[in-house]
Amino acid sequence: MSSKVSTPRLISKVGTRILTCEPTELYNILQQATIYPALSDQNYLLLLDARQKNEYNESHILTSKRALRTADDKFLVPYGAEIECKMHVIVLDNNTSGLSKRDSPAFKCAKVMAEAGSRNPVRILRGGYEEFSALYPFLRTQKILYMPQELDELRPYPVEVLPGQLYLGNYQQACSPGVKKDLKVKGVLHIAQDAEELQEGLVGAELMHCPLSDGNEADMLSQLSQACQFIGKHVTEKNAVLVSSEHGISRSAAAILAYLMYHYKWTLQKAYKHLQNCKSNIRPHRDFVSQLSKWEEEIFEEGVQTNISDPYY
Repeated sequence: MSSKVSTPRLISKVGTRILTCEPTELYNILQQATIYPALSDQNYLLLLDARQKNEYNESHILTSKRALRTADDKFLVPYGAEIECKMHVIVLDNNTSGLSKRDSPAFKCAKVMAEAGSRNPVRILRGGYEEFSALYPFLRTQKILYMPQELDELRPYPVEVLPGQLYLGNYQQACSPGVKKDLKVKGVLHIAQDAEELQEGLVGAELMHCPLSDGNEADMLSQLSQACQFIGKHVTEKNAVLVSSEHGISRSAAAILAYLMYHYKWTLQKAYKHLQNCKSNIRPHRDFVSQLSKWEEEIFEEGVQTNISDPYY
């Protein structure tokens, strides 16, 4: 996978209704979760596969639906889709890479969905099924129908912060052999008081454990340099590294923010916005945000400092 930072964003557009979607953005959309996976919310995502029926039946992206057509090959809005309620509407075909090919199945399907009243711009997956399935083969399936309980029980993967190289996850994901195998994780930075189960189950990956509580007066600042060096070593060697904590929203998020600031010389605000685009529910403890502000001062000698009065931008 490419190491290029791909901040989810509006890349290209026709009018204001059809845009492109990067593979890493769709991957992260599929992995969002709080108590339950975001995919269990029927208004969260409509992922439409505009390929031929036989191609879809052979293999498709997890939870995607086949885009239906009329007898004369015109795309239809899925029955009962309530497309105007969907947070995300994403369309894909085999390999459409942009918006220039307006005769592609993905573009034709996206146009129908946009005209049907999608509340947000409809997006076309860049590179289509071919690129996405090459990057994330573990998200391919032949399953077509999902019961609500099955969606509730889906196990999300860690979100992708740097494509193919840096991931943010929780303790359960860090302990999963399947996650480490599928993401090809070679390094795990775990920030929590306990890592016993993780140490016992870690095979073929290097572990760095930072014993740190998630509360007031926890000293993360003194450990940030070592944590950034650990992440940076794996990124430089083009190995995947997973940063985890108990819930994957506070301590691990703070460590990744520190790395993005250190490696890319991003301000705390810019790093925060990028990470929040990757994982919508990050909530680093305010004491950690305060320490990251001091970290920012150390990185930027010119006196750049983010206003942290309300860190949840």
